[in-house]
This record gives sequence, structure tokens and C-alpha cells, in this order.
Amino acid sequence: MTNALRDHIGFHADALKLGERRGAILASNIAQAATPGYKARDIDFAAELARKSGMGQLAGTHPLHLTAPVTPDGGPGYRVPTSASLDGNTVEPAIEQIKFAESALRQQASLTFLNRRISGLMSAIRGE
Repeated sequence: MTNALRDHIGFHADALKLGERRGAILASNIAQAATPGYKARDIDFAAELARKSGMGQLAGTHPLHLTAPVTPDGGPGYRVPTSASLDGNTVEPAIEQIKFAESALRQQASLTFLNRRISGLMSAIRGE
């Protein structure tokens, strides 16, 4: 991909790749909801997207803002459950489903923005 094209659509392409990765992690969490000892994982989407796009770390605007678990290399971290399970499983199905739906909405938004960018480029190429 050329630099000009990458500059024009790169952010949304990065968001799609990262969203796909996060969706797979969340789907794995949901699939393992009944596995004793399984630890739910997640990535901090905003921080990882900022890191990938070179924007740096995003700052919270309020002291009570929570951050998703993340490792220093941007990999998935373990989520701390709101209610403990007797078998050691930290997956909370309702929370996972909400986060999965949120991730799917982000994916759809990125696809919409990317489609509009590409349509704009096509219009410019055709001289419309």
C-alpha cells in the first residue's frame, strides 16, 4: 500500500485488524465460560489502536475511568471479574456478550468509514 493511500485509509484498516483480534479473544472467552479455571482475557482497544497508529497513549479524562487489562507489548491481559466464581473461571457471560456486541459495532463503524473513504477515492479517480 502506498504511503498516501495508507495515510488515507490506514487508521480504519488498523481498527479492523485490531477489532478482528479482539473479537476472537472475546469469542474464546464466551466459549470457555464453563471451563473451570479459565481466565478471561481482553485487550485495551483504544490504547492498542493508538499504539499501532502512532498516536501514543490515550489519557483518561476522569480519575474513575477504567482501563482494560493490557500487557506492555499490547497483548491481551487478564480481566478481573466483578464476582468471583467457585471453580476459578473469571468469564462473566453477560459482560463478555456486551463487550462482544460493542466490538461488533466498532467493526461495523470502521467498515462504514473505510467504505466511504474508498468511495471518495473512487469518485476522485473517476473525476466526479
